Amino acid sequence: MRILVLGSGAREHAIVLALRGEDVAHEIFAAPGNAGIARDAEIVALDANDPVAVTAFANERHVDIVVIGPEAPLVAGVADALRERGIPVFGPGRAAAQLEGSKTFAKRIMDAAGVPTGRAVRAATLAEVENALDELGAPHVVKADGLAAGKGVIVTSDREAALAHAAEYLPSGAVLVEEFLSGPEVSLFFLSDGDRVLPLSPAQDFKRLGDGDTGPNTGGMGAYSPLPWLAERFGSEEAFVDLVTRDVAEPVIRQLDAEGTPFIGLLYAGLILTDAGVKVIEFNARFGDPETQVVLPRLVDPLSQLLLSAASGHLEDERRPVFSDRAAVTVVLASEGYPATPQTGREITGADAAASVDGVHLAHAATADDDGALVATGGRVLNVVAVGDTFREARRRAYQAIDAIGLDGGQHRTDIAAAVDEG
Repeated sequence: MRILVLGSGAREHAIVLALRGEDVAHEIFAAPGNAGIARDAEIVALDANDPVAVTAFANERHVDIVVIGPEAPLVAGVADALRERGIPVFGPGRAAAQLEGSKTFAKRIMDAAGVPTGRAVRAATLAEVENALDELGAPHVVKADGLAAGKGVIVTSDREAALAHAAEYLPSGAVLVEEFLSGPEVSLFFLSDGDRVLPLSPAQDFKRLGDGDTGPNTGGMGAYSPLPWLAERFGSEEAFVDLVTRDVAEPVIRQLDAEGTPFIGLLYAGLILTDAGVKVIEFNARFGDPETQVVLPRLVDPLSQLLLSAASGHLEDERRPVFSDRAAVTVVLASEGYPATPQTGREITGADAAASVDGVHLAHAATADDDGALVATGGRVLNVVAVGDTFREARRRAYQAIDAIGLDGGQHRTDIAAAVDEG
């Protein structure tokens, strides 16, 4: 196939690597890409958020499918423009993408579909925020209603900090004050063709910057998959996935279809396992980052065929995707100052040595080639991805590799997947 992947992060590099690893040799384009993606795909000068430019390129180059990685092109309507021209695209249209673009929209859809989630109050002023904080109590959860690159949420027992967070985002629109839910969190992806869903394998990510889940929220500092501890509560990972498919994914997809906004693409369910059952924290309308980096390396079936079947409305032709039993761990290397004020332009050394560790590959998040030198261009810079027969082996490989990388002021967590490291 000729495949165009839109995006520039480690998620998109993971998608490209999965496509590149198939038995069939695809012609892969990427826009805007990064230094790592450039090694595995042809970089094209294209504004990924411009529906006209993306559609024109896809037509000119006879692209078989466009895969949209980040949320911004979805909310910009890139998928709508491609579908109007009959070009298969993996990613929902602008209306369905509001499932991620608006927390209020997502809550309404969940209520209509009968999907379990926490209580939420929409607040457009600080006075309304104060009332909602008092109504729902501490710990406080405040979320920006719109897109915030994974950093628009605060969870705190400090009422003043919650108010300050709300004040930061209120000039751009309303915020949601939500009921605090307690329990382990799980990310689960679903492929959807608008009518049907097929689940992928669950993962767990680490949002806080520091070890022990301390520090500010980030876009994600690491992840692992599968989740062996699900069997203790649900009997098996498969039983858990079946439950979420039945109680969450299918009702949401049916509701969106009934409202005339069919969801075609990747439904990301951010879940929390409370004492009262599984509840939805949030939905995203695209592959999660960094969970994609540990889910796709375990995928046995060809990713390209699954994406094309979803984009073409034929998921009924596909079996439930199969995953290997191997353990996958990713550790994110971030720039100094991330997430508030990341320092960019610094040289990265040792990447080739890291990638040479057995079972390891690198997914580039924010890198560029500067006259032969690899430099950091953003907050999250590299994902070290390691696969092993056990989590102990995968973790050892991941941290051996990240120790080989040099980045002045670079930071990473040392406890990714520590809880599942076999003794």
